[in-house]
This record gives sequence, C-alpha cells and structure tokens, in this order.
Amino acid sequence: MLELHGNGSAHTCDGVTRRDFLQVGTLGAIGLGLPQLLEARDAGLVDPAKDNRSCILIFNLGAPSQLDTFDMKPDAPVEIRGPFKPIATKASGIQLSEILPRTASVADKIALVRSCFHRGAAVHDAGWQIMQTGRLFAGGINTPHVGSALWYLRGPRGDLPAHVVLPETMGRGGGNLPNGQAGGFLGKGYDPFALMADPSKEKFQVPDLLPPASLPAARIDRRRRMRQAVEESMTQFEASESARLMSAHFDTAYRLMTSPQAREAFDLSKEPTRIREKYGMNRLGQCCLLARRLIESGVRFVTINSFLTVFDEITWDIHGSKPFTSIEGMKTVVAPMYDQAYAALVEDLSQRGLLNDTLVVNLAEFGRTPKVNPAGGRDHWPQCFTVGFAGGGVKGGQVVGASDPIGAVPAERPVEPPEVVATIFHSLGLKVDTHLPGPAGRPFPLVDSGFREIRELF
Repeated sequence: MLELHGNGSAHTCDGVTRRDFLQVGTLGAIGLGLPQLLEARDAGLVDPAKDNRSCILIFNLGAPSQLDTFDMKPDAPVEIRGPFKPIATKASGIQLSEILPRTASVADKIALVRSCFHRGAAVHDAGWQIMQTGRLFAGGINTPHVGSALWYLRGPRGDLPAHVVLPETMGRGGGNLPNGQAGGFLGKGYDPFALMADPSKEKFQVPDLLPPASLPAARIDRRRRMRQAVEESMTQFEASESARLMSAHFDTAYRLMTSPQAREAFDLSKEPTRIREKYGMNRLGQCCLLARRLIESGVRFVTINSFLTVFDEITWDIHGSKPFTSIEGMKTVVAPMYDQAYAALVEDLSQRGLLNDTLVVNLAEFGRTPKVNPAGGRDHWPQCFTVGFAGGGVKGGQVVGASDPIGAVPAERPVEPPEVVATIFHSLGLKVDTHLPGPAGRPFPLVDSGFREIRELF
C-alpha cells in the first residue's frame, strides 16, 4: 500500500480515489496522453493541422423549450406557440424568441440545427448520456464523454487537464443512469477536472489548486520525492497499469498546485470588472468567462453545466407547477442569465480572434412538448429539439434542418446524437472512424457506424 497522506489509502486501477492523492478532492487525472497521441498521429486518426482547436460545450440542463427559444412557431395555435413573439436577428432570415435579444445580436456567428431528436427515454439523465457520448447507456457499457475521448487521443497541453467541467459534474436526473460526464471505459484517469466551486462568489478559489491545510507545500514536495524513491525500488509494480495511473493522479495534483499556468488560468480577478459584468455576475456567466480563460491557457475541452440538477433549483425544466418554473417564469429567471452569458462568450471569443479555433456547442437532453400543459409549462420531448454550434470552422448565420409546423418532429434533415458528437470530433480534427480501446480490450468505434458529422455546417 502506498500512502500519500496520513489517513488515506491508495487503490489500484479503476478503484483509485482522488482523495488518496494529496487530498485533491475532484481532480480528474492527467491520463497517459502522449503515447496515445503519437500512436493516433502515426495512424492518421487525428489531424495535426487542427491541434490548436478547442471546444466549449454548454449543456443547458433541464432542456429549453424549442418553441419558446430557437424554433418559434408564430402561426401555430396559441396553446402551441406560447406567449412569446419572434424577433429578427443579425443573421438574415433567422428569427429567435424575444427572450433572447443578445443571442439575436450574435446570430450571424451561430448555426442552429432545428431537427435534432433521439430515441432514448424521456428522462433527463438518459438524454445527458446520449447527447454527450453519442450512445445510450446499455449493456453496462459507459461510453466516455466526448471531451474524455479527445483527452485520450490528443493528450493535454502544458500543466492543465485536457478536459474541465464547470462548475461541477451533473447531479441527479431521476433515471439513476450515468450522466455521461466521465471517462467511462477509458478509466478514471480520463474523468474531467471538476471545479467544485462557484466562480461568481466574492472569494472564489479553486480547491484543487490549494494545498490542504493538513499537508503544507514543503511536505507535498517531500512526499513527491519519497514516492519517487519508493517507486524506483518497485520495478515490477511500477511497470503495471495501476502504478502508472496512480502516478498520473499524483503528478497531476502536484503540477496543478505548483503551476503558475494553472493559477493564472483560474484567476478571475485578472479580468476587468466590465468584462465580468458583461458575462453576468452569476454562476453561469462567470463559468462562461472562466471557460474562455481556460481555453486561452491551453485547455482543450471545457464543459459548462448551466445548472447542476433539475430538483433543487430553477432550470430550463419548465413543467409549470412548483418546484418547477412556468414558461412565463423562464422569461424572467433562466433566459436572461443564459442569453447574457452565451452572447458575451461568442462575442468575446470573436473579438479576441479565438472563435475560429474554438467550437462553442449548445446542447440539451431533449426538447419540450409542443402543447402547453394545464400547469402552464411544457413537458419532456426527445422527439424534436434544437442544438447550436458556433466557431470551430462552422459557418454561422444558418439553419440546418427544420421541424414540422408545431415543432413536434423533424420535417427536414433529421439529426441524431451520434451526428452531433461526430461534428464535435470533426471540428477538433479527430477522424470519426477512429477506434478506442473498449471494454475487454476490444476496439470500440468513436462514433457508431453509419453516422458522420453534420457536413452542412462546415
């Protein structure tokens, strides 16, 4: 047993616990990216010309109503179209809801896919899983998050993890299913780094960048050197996969806590007040700003959860009756926060010359029912919804696909989750016919056979 602090114990393989390594509670380990990266390049599975590409994935947890946001139906009956009016946008011929005026001002940079659907159950975590991995959770196989697959194939840049989740991974969704925000069968070494803090708080600090009080910096360095000496005397153990994974966890923790690059990237106090206020002084707004800083600092993939669960806070989950919000309530609470943060992010990336190399993806677990329910809300509807893309080589100011006259089903160019995931991989320079090392060592296709990127976007 290899102990790194007084009360901890080190487990091996997938049993490794993060607190067993420097008490870094939410750390996703660095993984063994360089060998895989070199192998992938040699095999032609990644495009070296796109190595500078990054992605910010905003997951609109709770699921926005397509009819009240991105896919208005002003000519439908009132019980279908809802209370909001469409407005013109900066993209010719594209209208959005009046509750998204700032998004309308950057619509020329956004491509909307209005014909997305999936075949999963109409429960939140089923949608979370399929939209972030391209697959339903079935047969006990937990497919890696798209950012974790990128981590495996591309490796990290510098001292920062390749995949970061802000502010933390999703909570409960009601279906008792994996949420899709993990390394899956690639192993815990490819779990994302989760912030576990609210960046809008006045004294915001990243817990994993701070040495724990019980383990001062000098002791951390001594234990690092002691661990190194112990491992050098354990040749057989050191050659094992378990040892390499443990070493990766420890080394990542050490590098994050001692890295000026990491501290600088997470330090929102470096941003002018006017920029912070432009994004919105709330959790989502500051997460979007922090995502931009992380991308600038070299992080390859940032996932932002607009909310953490559908049970303990107001979200896009607009069933109408308490504790959920109504369609009208969405106008005053949820939409303004999202509208400000998202538009500021797209505009800021564009002004800084980062948008072309940064794909910004807007996803949700499903859409909402075409007909308003008796409680004044809309219920779960995986049969049709809208997803959005900006930057990363995507041509903005366009709409791909269309829903029927009441926003119930795709009428043109149906798009399924594997195509959404393939589009992300394509933008980031990964070949969709790449294979990962799957369960039991069998090759596992990055994207299900028969699915490719949404080519109309590029």
